[in-house]
Amino acid sequence: MRRVVALVRPVQSVFELGCAVEVFGTPRPGVPQRYAFETCTETPGPVPTTGGYAMAVSQGLAALDGADTVIVPGWLPVEEPLSGPVREALLRAHARGARLVTICSGVFALARTGLLDGRSATTHWARAEQLRHEFPQVRVEPDRLYVDHGDVATSAGAGAGLDLCLHLVRKDHGAAYAALLARHMVLPPHREGGQAQYAPPPPPGDGLDGLLGWADERLGTPLSVDDLAAHLGVSPRTLARRFADRLGTSPGAWLLARRVAAARTLLEETDLPVEAIAARVGLSSAVNLRRRFRARTGTTPGAYRRAFRVP
Repeated sequence: MRRVVALVRPVQSVFELGCAVEVFGTPRPGVPQRYAFETCTETPGPVPTTGGYAMAVSQGLAALDGADTVIVPGWLPVEEPLSGPVREALLRAHARGARLVTICSGVFALARTGLLDGRSATTHWARAEQLRHEFPQVRVEPDRLYVDHGDVATSAGAGAGLDLCLHLVRKDHGAAYAALLARHMVLPPHREGGQAQYAPPPPPGDGLDGLLGWADERLGTPLSVDDLAAHLGVSPRTLARRFADRLGTSPGAWLLARRVAAARTLLEETDLPVEAIAARVGLSSAVNLRRRFRARTGTTPGAYRRAFRVP
């Protein structure tokens, strides 16, 4: 039986810890128990939680010494540094072969050990830029639900912790066991796409002498980068420089992002067929929309509509 230990801290996120508990620590009739789940903390005793109550944690950091998997289920506030004992305990566990796993903001703790330097990682889309800024040596992949390197693994926002934990179960005990567990939890064994489909569409923005608003009103037309430049009375090269300086992207990339964002809104709020939506947002055909949509969101228009259609 594999031993899984969650390292908790005040104030502990209830949901992130619950992801680990549900997958690794909850006995279920008809599901063989393959894991022994425990919690530990730096200073044993009552640990306040985001739920407004305290939980009693009796084990200290020594519990990590015998763990097969160590989970950091969130780290709030994310700016909180690692204490010397916590950092040493994590590094010691990793050195002897334990798997280190983080859920959501827990990646900030793992990044402070240096174990993610030169490697890819993910976190909640709203924290991705902060992670990239604070740890430039970490390759942040904001669209991934989880990233698993074998010895270390990170997940995106809270719910993606379940995706990562079920992925680890599949690796440990096979797809059939993971599917059985997921069925008892009333969850899909695997979710399609990345977390870009859950992040809000980018706003049209302002500046550039009203160009962005003007373009946003004309997405259904065959608008090109040359048209954008002509509207401002500048060359395409000058336009590209202004977009890079003010928006950090290119005119073409911005225009495509706005078309996909408009398609997302129509998929959520209307019953229009994909072909009609493609025409409305200026992507010419359903085939083109599907290709562009999947490239930016990691899922298909049909799957996105089933997940996010407003009744």
